[in-house]
Amino acid sequence: MSSAANKMRDYRKIVAWEKADDLTVLIYNHSKEFPKEEMYALTSQIRRAAYSVAANIVEGASRNTLKDYLHYLFMARGSLAETTYFIHLAHRLVYLSAESYRLLTSAAEETGRILTGLIQSVQAEAGGRV
Repeated sequence: MSSAANKMRDYRKIVAWEKADDLTVLIYNHSKEFPKEEMYALTSQIRRAAYSVAANIVEGASRNTLKDYLHYLFMARGSLAETTYFIHLAHRLVYLSAESYRLLTSAAEETGRILTGLIQSVQAEAGGRV
């Protein structure tokens, strides 16, 4: 196991976390205008899914093994897929303007590209041992 796998990573230096954190703030800002009856439904769900992306990256970064790190990165990717769906649904329900939809979709896609790159990098670092 490499020495990188044995030390805690500073999540604040992980670009995928930065992008996920930015996406979460955007989601919070753009979901403020959702209907009040959605407060405990879609508003809550889209926010939870968004912050789960960043939170899973943070938790994975604290793990000792590359296998565990990858596990949390894959969970972050799943949460990002949920977030993307909720953005789509909010747009279909006309809770998001076309401009907000484009902004959030673009931020989610960028987060996904960066997260995929991180996953591939960690998989390469693990050298197939996971």
